Amino acid sequence: MQLFYPAGTAADGRYSLEIDAARAGWEYCGLRVLDFAADESIELATESTEIAILPLSGGCDVEIDDKTFAIPGRQSVFSGISGFAYAPIDTEIRISSSTGGQFALCSAEATRKIDPYQVPAEDINVEVRGGGSGTRQINNFLSADVWEADKLIAVEVITPEGGWSSYPPHKHDEMSDVEIALEEIYYFKIAGAHGTGFFSCYTSDGSINETVTVRDGDTFLVPRGFHGPAGATPGHHMYYLNVMAGPSPERVWRFCDDPVHAWARAALEELEPDPRLPLATARY
Repeated sequence: MQLFYPAGTAADGRYSLEIDAARAGWEYCGLRVLDFAADESIELATESTEIAILPLSGGCDVEIDDKTFAIPGRQSVFSGISGFAYAPIDTEIRISSSTGGQFALCSAEATRKIDPYQVPAEDINVEVRGGGSGTRQINNFLSADVWEADKLIAVEVITPEGGWSSYPPHKHDEMSDVEIALEEIYYFKIAGAHGTGFFSCYTSDGSINETVTVRDGDTFLVPRGFHGPAGATPGHHMYYLNVMAGPSPERVWRFCDDPVHAWARAALEELEPDPRLPLATARY
């Protein structure tokens, strides 16, 4: 199973990234990143997937069956947060943009049909989590405790330059009272020319043991195991879009820290948050 996709290696036409469940080698999660020039549009059917349409740059209009949603978007993931539109299974979508831009289509295999809806940027909860060098910004646009979806969970994370996130390493690959099995996609954006960061994923049995250098547009798939930390190199803020889904009828995010590093969670919470965060808000 291929886990790491450098930018462009999973491209297809106007999609700079196209990962569905079949290509990933699992059952639920998918992500497409759509690149538009000005005045471009695309039509697609959701079929068995539910989809959240999230501008990464630029704005767009989204038609879902007989409803139309205008999403103003943003200049970049580092300049502000964006609203999004939700499309359920068995619907037709048309996405168009007068300005052009880049748009993430976060998807999950689903069975329950929910009415289409839009959430504006000002209604998205922005959370600053952790402290010290482990401070990160979470844009909870479709986290498990907000808005409605059948299987899909998706959030944005911003790690300021020189900082760390997804730490302590944690996993969610079993069904238990303290954990829910969720596949997960990490899609990275790095601020500044030639920017890099780092990301690790590993299992206790050593079947997965990868630490990769990530660049703008890279993607990492987490089918199981502990994942983290993610590190942002000095001078380059790091962003990643997390897309999650799994078999549980309960849409929830529960995880277990690696016991070796679990002490770090409480230790980071005791430190003062990085004053640079939140880096991006709905007002920019």
